[in-house]
Amino acid sequence: MHLQTAHCQDRAQPRPAACQRSHRYLLSLALGSALLLASHLAVASAAPAVTALPSLHVPSYMGTWYQVAWFPNRFQRQCVSDTSATYRQLPGGQVEVLNRCKLADGRFDEAKGLARPAGSQIQGDTLQPAQLEVSFLPAWLRWVPAWGRYWVIDLASDGRYAVVSEPSREYLWVLARAPQLQPDDETAIRSRLTALGYDLSRWQAHRHGGSAPGTPATPGR
Repeated sequence: MHLQTAHCQDRAQPRPAACQRSHRYLLSLALGSALLLASHLAVASAAPAVTALPSLHVPSYMGTWYQVAWFPNRFQRQCVSDTSATYRQLPGGQVEVLNRCKLADGRFDEAKGLARPAGSQIQGDTLQPAQLEVSFLPAWLRWVPAWGRYWVIDLASDGRYAVVSEPSREYLWVLARAPQLQPDDETAIRSRLTALGYDLSRWQAHRHGGSAPGTPATPGR
């Protein structure tokens, strides 16, 4: 193959039929790739931009949430079930984050982090818009620019579920106040995400075995 490629690149010699077929194949492959990329870009550009909710009542959002669905990611790959997040409001609009999940060996893993407003501001008890960024680095290392975007893009009127993502649509978490998402709620969430251009082939339900910490918080406004 290497010799044939070298011979095909020799412009001083007539190109044999095999070389011509090879060049036609490569050209077709390149054109096909370009068309596929253009198709993906057209779909992405046709979808509306992902935006955070205009406002979020922070005290109502605090407490324990259960991860009921997600787009699997590398930094949670050790979590096999029972993933939860517990939020506690801190001064200055910051939020303490405690993530907990069950490992394959039955043990629980915990990570404590900090969330803070990002491109948003606190007005009384309200975050406007609902944009935060989160770091799980130790406090003395949080000057490192390794903060992940945490945008609340959907929230049930009674606070029973929330959808968290970011502008690129790479990450997605569906949180609920109970360990299981109601079928009607899942249908509604999926419909809205489809309209926003999310690839729901990546959607994965997250299992809970009743071992997640705490009693589901009752949101209040």
